[in-house]
Amino acid sequence: MILTGRSLCLPSPGTVQELFFVARDASIVPDISLDPVLTTFLSLDSSAALQHQHAFLQRSMSREQQTQFSLSLTRELGGSSRVTYGGVGVVALALSLLFDQIAQQVRTDGSTEGDLSTQRPQAKDIFGISISSRIGRIIYSYLCLIPELANNEEKIAETTELYDSWLKLELIDHYERMTTKKRMSSVSMQQWLTGAAFHLHMRIHQVRLHSVPLGSAESLRLSYKSGIGRLVQGYTAYLRRNIQETAPGSQKPTIGTTGRPRQTKTSKVTNKACSGNHLFNVSQVSTSIFTDGLNETTATNSTADGSRNCETHGSTEEFGVSVSKGSNETTVSMGDIKTLTNVTEYNREEEAGMLGLLVIEPGRNVSHNVQHHPCESPAIQQALVTRVINAQDLEQNRNVFLFPEKVLRTLCRQRNDLEFKTS
Repeated sequence: MILTGRSLCLPSPGTVQELFFVARDASIVPDISLDPVLTTFLSLDSSAALQHQHAFLQRSMSREQQTQFSLSLTRELGGSSRVTYGGVGVVALALSLLFDQIAQQVRTDGSTEGDLSTQRPQAKDIFGISISSRIGRIIYSYLCLIPELANNEEKIAETTELYDSWLKLELIDHYERMTTKKRMSSVSMQQWLTGAAFHLHMRIHQVRLHSVPLGSAESLRLSYKSGIGRLVQGYTAYLRRNIQETAPGSQKPTIGTTGRPRQTKTSKVTNKACSGNHLFNVSQVSTSIFTDGLNETTATNSTADGSRNCETHGSTEEFGVSVSKGSNETTVSMGDIKTLTNVTEYNREEEAGMLGLLVIEPGRNVSHNVQHHPCESPAIQQALVTRVINAQDLEQNRNVFLFPEKVLRTLCRQRNDLEFKTS
């Protein structure tokens, strides 16, 4: 029997791998893994990690800077060099954030006189998620309050209970938006995972403070363990709907017209053209889309390996070229690359017909020159879904909620007060 038609339209493993590498090198492969700083300071090793960070920062400073660092740290801790539960969970995480902020201030200005909260630059993200998002804002605000309140167990218990309730409601709403309102995305997945991990350890800290029973933390852990399974299934289905690929010379897929509500995002994209072993930067733009009242941010920093043929771009920017004064033509030459373009007659449609396009999700796309038969694109898309899912550290994400009850009890029994030397 002679096989004909679509049965022969299967891409080689090399083609799929090459396209995945193009996406990876252009930084459009999403990463929803939990930030390692978060997982480190919310583990049983949090105290050792904090002591190591403090010692490292001290070694990197001059004697004068060390003195300024210690004075500012004591001031931020309400005049004390000792912190109750300082080496544990969310308190250790808050101190780690404070250490970095004070060290940055000391190195930048040489002084930390006055209230650090009014001097420190506003961070744009925390643990890989945007502070302008609701989940990010709740986490950041809570961590900023901890250092001053940590030694007052009644105050910290009240504050933690309040922020626990806010974060819980936001996580429930966020989960519903992703699962029932079709607002799934890589950004929303990472926000929920980060928020859920942080929320669980807020609850664990309340057990330490005797504000809630152990069963409250265990119940929350089981709830998130169940929720992450459903979200991973939804995220996989989302990638199947959104990953699109066209071969060079064929018609490109439409970007950003999936018919689903757009999420709020700020996308920073860099256009690059690649050929052979050479690379030149073409243009850089920023686009902002504000819809649905959400405040979610993605940053797609496109960098490409010169060994592959690619051109990364967003869906809304203009392709730019440099023009020398007194000439309407531009020659770009690097090694064996030589492009002669008449700017006034530049034809984007001609360029679109020459290159293929790979779309991972709205806002993440790259032009490519990986040659293959156009009929292979559907199979390539499905293969890339598997490659993208496998690239995520989903096992680590699950492990945050999968630890046995014995580990939970150990976390809840942690004390580890910390005292820092003052210079």
